[in-house]
Order: sequence, then C-alpha cells, then structure tokens
Amino acid sequence: MTQADAPVVISCGEPAGVGPEVAARAWALLKDDVPMLWLGDPRHLPKDFPHRVITDPAQAAETCPDALPVIAHAFACPAQPGQPDPENAQGVIDVIARGVALVRAGEAAALCTAPIHKKALKDGADFAYPGHTEYLAALAGVDDVVMMLASDQLRVVPATIHIALEQVPGTLTPTLLRRVIEITAEGLRRQFGIKTPRIAVAGLNPHAGEGGTMGTAEVDWIAGLIQQMQSEGHKLSGPLPADTMFHAAARARYDAAVAMYHDQALIPIKTLDFDKGVNVTLGLPFIRTSPDHGTAFDIAGRGIANPSSMVEAIRLAARMAAAG
Repeated sequence: MTQADAPVVISCGEPAGVGPEVAARAWALLKDDVPMLWLGDPRHLPKDFPHRVITDPAQAAETCPDALPVIAHAFACPAQPGQPDPENAQGVIDVIARGVALVRAGEAAALCTAPIHKKALKDGADFAYPGHTEYLAALAGVDDVVMMLASDQLRVVPATIHIALEQVPGTLTPTLLRRVIEITAEGLRRQFGIKTPRIAVAGLNPHAGEGGTMGTAEVDWIAGLIQQMQSEGHKLSGPLPADTMFHAAARARYDAAVAMYHDQALIPIKTLDFDKGVNVTLGLPFIRTSPDHGTAFDIAGRGIANPSSMVEAIRLAARMAAAG
C-alpha cells in the first residue's frame, strides 16, 4: 500500500448520534477522491447503505469507489437513534483506540473521529477522560496537545478551552501560552506544509488592554513573551485586539490565530464558516481531525444531518497526511 492509497480511518463515534449517517453521506461525496474506511459495527450504518466489510486497510482504496469500506467492530447492542445505550460505551472507546493503532502502525494515513457522547461513556464504561482529545493524548503518551479549529477562511487555536471565564486569567500563564504557540507553529509546519508560519496572538483584555487601562496582562507579560519568541525566530504578531483581528484583511496577514479563551476563538470561526469548521488536534504523533459538531441526538436517524463538517474533516485529514 502506497502513502497515496493509505485510507483515512473514520471512528464510528456514538452510534445513536448522527456520526454513522454523516460518515455515510461523506463517503458518497468523496468516494472517488479520498480513500477512507469506517471502523464500527455495520448494524449502526443507515439501513441498506452500500458498504463492504474488509479485513485489511489496504483493501480500502480499491473498495471505496463502489462501497464504504468497513472494518467491523462488534458492539454489544444495536443503536436506537437519539437514545445512547450505555452497553455500547466500551465499543465506542475501543474503536477510538483501534483507530489510533491503525494510524500509528502506518495502516491508515489519518484518524477522523465522529462525535462521542461523554455522559454515555461515563455511565456505561466509567470513561476517565474529559473528552476525545484527552483520551487521544493518553493513547499517544503525550502531555501537551492543542485544539485548532480550521476552515478555508480561518485557523484559530484557543489557549484555554473548556473552563469558566473567571478561571482564564489564572490558568493562562507564560508557560502555557508559550507551549500553545510552539505546538501551533510546529503543527503548521509539519501537518500543513507552511515553512515559516505566521501566528497572530490575541490580547486577553478588550482592546488588548489599551496600554494597561483595560487590564494589565498584555503589558505585564504577554507582549514580553511575544517579543522573546520573536527573537527566537517565531513569526508572531500581537497582542492584538480580538475585535479587529478576524476581518478579511486582518486574516490575510497570518496563517493561524491564537486566542486566549474558548469563545474568543470559536465565535469568529463559527460565524465565518459554521458548517465547514474542522477540529484538529495538534501535538499528537499522528493526524486527527473531527467534525466541529456534536452527536445531535434530536435529528439522529432522520437523514437530515448536514455532512459538510465531516466532509471537510476527511478532506483536511487527507491533505495534512499528504503535506506530512
């Protein structure tokens, strides 16, 4: 199997959610362009959907134009759309681990993960991780990973993620911000093929503190850290006012933006490209992308879920694999 033939492996995610159906619809749109395979229980795919069980990822490329290649992983129960079954929790967890193993063994080019439901995993298997990303980091044996949201219009990284806004100033330290910038720069070089990445760094406070009149983090340490990293060879700009760094002309001046907290990063990308944003994990020793949406239990099984984010996640995984 050549690198060009190596498939993107799609982990099934929560089978009661929209993951199986958006993966199926993504295959229909990409079957002639991107070799892929789906890893999960074939019973969870949409009824009468064209798929073919294979035993070797090397069979995916020749199978893909005619049917979705599937490596079967038996789950405890069938899936009822919109109603997660705790009995299937261990299967969801094991599929993620199996997908990672395929990529790390060189049998797949990248991993694209369908959404999971953390409560179902906790209830059914006492899942010990806050989410996908932390579990993937544990499987890979790495401590520091970065979440990037990417689309054709913007790449943005939140330095702090799922914490209360009141906790951000105490969590955001020079050590943390430096590491986020370093991982982002390395990911842009290694997985996006950008030799000298340009990174814009947002300020924490309104107007980037406006010289200390609206907060002092920028003058106390953020500007100094940026200057230090510039002297080390990083092509950085900032700290920039977050309210003026996401319009079209500003975006043309950088390859990725580092924001200070969750909403500062996610509001602009979801406003610019709500249906096509992709979640990328940087800092792992393999490529991982994911659609930027959840399990959508309210519409699961109705055939109306928009596959655009899954399509873009698979496409981006393939491009990143080619760049690396």
